[in-house]
Amino acid sequence: MRVAVEFGKSKIYTALVFSIHKEAPVGYEAKDIYQILDEKPLVNEIQLQHWEWIAKYYMCSLGEVFRSALPSAFLLESETTILLNTSFKNEDTLSEDEFLIFEALQFQSQLSVNQIMEILGKKTVFPIIKDLIEKEVIVVKEHIYEQYKPKLVKYIQFTQKWNDSEKLSELLEMLSRAKKQREIILAYFQLKATKNEIKVIELQEDFGASSAGLKSLVDKGILEYYYIQTDRIHFDGKSQEIKKLTTSQTTAFKAIKSNFKTKQTVLLKGITSSGKTEIYVKLIKELLQNKKQVLYLLPEIALTTQLIERLQFYFGEYLSVFHSKYSMNERVEVWNNVLEKKQKAQLILGARSSLFLPYSNLGLIIVDEEHEPSFKQFDPAPRYHARDAAIVLANKHNAKVLLGSATPSIETFYNATQGKYGLVELNERFGKVLLPEIFLVDIKEKHRKKRMKGHFSDDLILQIEDALKNREQVILFQNRRGFAPIVECETCGESPQCPNCDVSLTYHSLKNELRCHYCGYKQAMPHNCFACGSEKLNTKGFGTEQVEQELQQLFENANIGRMDLDTTRGKYGYQKILGKFKNHEIDILVGTQMLSKGLDFENVSLVGVMNADAMLNFPDFRAHERSYQLMVQVAGRAGRAKKRGKVIIQTFNPYHQILQQVSTHSFEEMYKEQLNERWQYKYPPYYRIIKVIVKHKNYTTLDEGAQWLGKSFNNIFKENALGPAIPSISKIRNLYIQQFIIKIPPKQSITKTKDAILKVKNTFQAIRNFRPIKFIIDVDNY
Repeated sequence: MRVAVEFGKSKIYTALVFSIHKEAPVGYEAKDIYQILDEKPLVNEIQLQHWEWIAKYYMCSLGEVFRSALPSAFLLESETTILLNTSFKNEDTLSEDEFLIFEALQFQSQLSVNQIMEILGKKTVFPIIKDLIEKEVIVVKEHIYEQYKPKLVKYIQFTQKWNDSEKLSELLEMLSRAKKQREIILAYFQLKATKNEIKVIELQEDFGASSAGLKSLVDKGILEYYYIQTDRIHFDGKSQEIKKLTTSQTTAFKAIKSNFKTKQTVLLKGITSSGKTEIYVKLIKELLQNKKQVLYLLPEIALTTQLIERLQFYFGEYLSVFHSKYSMNERVEVWNNVLEKKQKAQLILGARSSLFLPYSNLGLIIVDEEHEPSFKQFDPAPRYHARDAAIVLANKHNAKVLLGSATPSIETFYNATQGKYGLVELNERFGKVLLPEIFLVDIKEKHRKKRMKGHFSDDLILQIEDALKNREQVILFQNRRGFAPIVECETCGESPQCPNCDVSLTYHSLKNELRCHYCGYKQAMPHNCFACGSEKLNTKGFGTEQVEQELQQLFENANIGRMDLDTTRGKYGYQKILGKFKNHEIDILVGTQMLSKGLDFENVSLVGVMNADAMLNFPDFRAHERSYQLMVQVAGRAGRAKKRGKVIIQTFNPYHQILQQVSTHSFEEMYKEQLNERWQYKYPPYYRIIKVIVKHKNYTTLDEGAQWLGKSFNNIFKENALGPAIPSISKIRNLYIQQFIIKIPPKQSITKTKDAILKVKNTFQAIRNFRPIKFIIDVDNY
C-alpha cells in the first residue's frame, strides 16, 4: 500500500511499503509513518518483483522505477499544486474541511499542499484531498495535455412548463413572428417521433438549427439543455465475428501455437501487409475466452489510434488503452480497472508505460513492430527496453510473448536463429498482393541533368501525377521536421545557434521562427545576419514543411497534409490527420518516421522517400540496420489492398548495399552482412553494451571528471572500455556531455561488470569536485 512519509520538517512524500519486518534500523531513529493512504494494496507482488528486476538490470534505484510506473495522481506530494475543477457545482455534498478548501480555491487559482495544511490548521490533509479528487471538485496539477473532463454529451428537451402536447398550438402562435425558432420547434417534434433523447448536434446538423436560435428558446424558458456522461471508449452492440484467416495465416497461427508448447517467446516475421494483426486477434480471442489478460504493446501513439478502431471492432467490451497522451485521470481509471480485474481491462493496448500496470493473470504479451527504437526509454531512469522487460514480466506470470515485425532487430532474429526464441515466418501478403516495386533515383545525376524541381526528381513528380489521376493517395517521407535545419548568411557563413545547446536552430516557416529541437528555445527569424548585418540569409537542407510547400506549388489542386511532431500535439492530433487521410480528404501526406509504423491505408499506391542518405550516414553502429528497417516499413505502406504499389527512393548513392537490399527485399542478406560487422567490431548481439554518460555545466570540471573515469574504466576493462568521447551534440540544455562505452564479452559475467561500474561510480561521487557531475548509466543502449 501507499503511505505518506515525512522528510525533514515540512516535506511529505508518497512512499510504497515494500516489506514489513521487526528489525529496528541502526544509526538513526526511525520516524513514524505519517499515515496510510490506501485501504487495499495498489501494487501486487509480481509487480514488485518485476520492478526489482528492472532496477537491478538497468542499474537504477527502485524509487525511480516506482515513480515512472505509477500515474502521477497516485504520487501525492507536498509540492503538488491543486486546482479547482470549474464544472463542479454541487457544494452541498462537501464536508466542512472540504468546503474550506473549495472556498479558498474560489479566490486563488491554485494551492499547494502546505497552504492547505495552513488553511485547515491540521497535518492530515491527504484523505481530504483524496476525497475531493474522487468527488471531482479539484484536479491535481501535472503537465496535462487536455485537462480531464468527464465526456458529456449535450441534449435538449422542453421545460416542465411547455412539456405538454396540448400547448403546442399556443407555442407556435407565440412564435409566429420568430420564423427560425418556430422551425426549430417543428424539427424537434419530428425527431421526437423516433427518439427519446435528442442531441443538440442532431438538431444543428440534420435541420440546420442555429445556436443563436436555440439560445433564444432556452432564454425564453421553452427549451433546456441537459448533459449525459458517456464513457471514453464506449462500444455499441456485440463484438463482431473475427475474419477468417487465409491458408498462409492459418499455417502461421498453428506454428505459433505449437512453438508456444516448448518456447516462451516466439518471433513472427511477417512481411508488411501480410495480416499479422489478424493472427494476433485470433490469439487474443482464445485468451480472453479463458479469462486471461492480454497486453498489446505498440511503439507509437499514432499506431494505437488506428488499432483502437480495429480492435474495438472485435473486443469492444474488453479493451482499455493506456499511454501518455491520456490525461492523468484516465490513466488512473485504467490502473484501477486492471487492479480490480474488470472485464473492460482484460485487453490493454498501450505504449511502453503500460508494462507497469498491476496485472494479476497475464496470459500473453504481444510486442508489435518489436524492432522499433521507441521501445527504449532514454530519459529519465529507468532506461528500460520494453521488449526485454516484457519478456521478463511474462516469465513471472508464466505467460507467452509474441514478437511481431517485418524487419526484426538483429538481436531478436539472432536469438530466434539460435533457438532461444521460436521463429514463424509469413511471407505472403494478404490477398496475395505483390510486394511494392522499389525504384532508386540517383539525384546527383538528376541535378547534373537539371531534372530536379526543388527537391523532387522528374520521376517522382511523374509518378505522383499518375497516382492523383487515378484518384490514389501518396505518402512522402522526410525524416526531419521544420522547414530547414540551417539558416546561413551568404556573406560571412554564420548560422544562428541555440544558446543552450550545441546545435544550429531549425527554421519553421509556419510561425516564421527559429527553434531548437533539443531544448525548445525559440526566436523570431532575423531579417539580417547578427554577425555581419548582411540581409542575404539562405536556408540549407529541408524538412517536412518545405516538402509540403513545394508540393502546394507543384500540385495546386491536390489536398496536402503533414504529419510530424508539430501537427500531432494534443490528444486527438493523430486521429484528426489519420481520419482525414482515411476518408480521402488528403491526397498527399508528408511526414516523418511516424508514418513508417504499421499504419494501414488501402488507397496508397505510391510512397516516396525524399532523401535516404541522412539515415545511412548517421554515426551509430545500428545506422544501416535502422535505415533498412525504416525504408522497408515505409515502402510497406504502398499497395496494401488490390494493386501492386510503387516506392521511389531518392538518393545520391543508389549503389549503396543497404539501398540495393531494400530494393530487392533481402532481409537475410542484410542480416548476414550486419552480423559479420558486429562480430568483427565487437557489438551486440555478440557483445553487450553499457553506456556511461556524464554531464555538467562547466566544461573544465566535466573534462577532469571524464579523464579520471576514463583511467578507472581502462584499468578494469582494458580494451573493452571506450572513451571518454564527446558526442556529436556536445552540449544540451546548458550541460556539456561526455560518454563512455563499455563492451561486455560473451563469457564475462554481467553482474560482476555492473558491480565494477557501480564501485567506480561510488568512488567518483565521493570525490568532492566531481560530486555535482551527473552520472548516467544506460544498459543495452539499443
